[in-house]
Amino acid sequence: MKAIVARAPGGPEVLALADVPAPVPGPGEILIDVVAAGINRADVQQRRGFYPPPAGATDILGLEVSGRIAGFGPDVTRPFSVGEKVVALLSGGGYAQQVAVPAGQVLRLPDGVDVVTAASLPEVAATVYSNLFMTAQLQAGETVLVHGGTGGIGVMAVQLAKAAGARVIATAGSDEKAAMLTGFLGADAAINYRSQDFVELVKEHTDGRGANVILDVVGAKYLAQNLSALALYGRLVVIGLQGGTTAELDLGVLLAKRAAVIGTTLRARPTEEKSIIMDGVRSNVWPLVASGAVKTIVDKTFPLAQAAAAHAYFDSGSHVGKVLLTL
Repeated sequence: MKAIVARAPGGPEVLALADVPAPVPGPGEILIDVVAAGINRADVQQRRGFYPPPAGATDILGLEVSGRIAGFGPDVTRPFSVGEKVVALLSGGGYAQQVAVPAGQVLRLPDGVDVVTAASLPEVAATVYSNLFMTAQLQAGETVLVHGGTGGIGVMAVQLAKAAGARVIATAGSDEKAAMLTGFLGADAAINYRSQDFVELVKEHTDGRGANVILDVVGAKYLAQNLSALALYGRLVVIGLQGGTTAELDLGVLLAKRAAVIGTTLRARPTEEKSIIMDGVRSNVWPLVASGAVKTIVDKTFPLAQAAAAHAYFDSGSHVGKVLLTL
């Protein structure tokens, strides 16, 4: 089958279309003919050589796909049938014509979403649902600060938090993107992090209290500022390291606020945990997508063979929402 491989760590130019062996579904796995695959920051980090796949996972990039069921391995108990349109959360392998994935990580499409657009959903929905609601226990009436509000994760986080009754403040890299956050996506406030102090503005928007929950994709660069922006009993959930891995933590601030700093990843979790998360997505996120309360935002699509161009566009930071590869 055809798949995109990274010939060496580096920029988008290292990505190339190649012939690789087709996957064979193992026990409890479903074989999917891929229609579209989402591009995520983790793919970029893997391409650069900074985020190797978990033990036993393919080194082909791609953490989410949409497609049609092509077959089953032994012992698949979930009620799927060949030809059904589905999405899947992966540990890797999405930039390919076929992928084999544990059945617990496969969901039917939400109502009203076409099979290409659906590829924009599984990884971001699972990441946001697991972190904001399962881990941080975000509650109605609380304030959440979402960093990178117009990226794939951010777009989903803003909408799910609003749907849950939270007050949402989000950051973006331009005034235009900030306006989209408060207009189209419904955030209560937006901050241009290039020209504004997000700590000062979070406190201004919360009468000095700070944010109850912060969802952070930046990491070390924002650690001190995030702690300053947290409210009493606040929860800082770090899910990305775009701003580095090492920073000094002021334990005095952490203790004074009775706050928590939580680091999580999704990709390396056991299949059982991912299945629980995907069950939560099906029950709690899919109805919001089907009703239109949560919008699916695809910025641009590229054919699979143009994965290098797609990554170059993704790296530019121009996109709002998701960038997809299509087959």
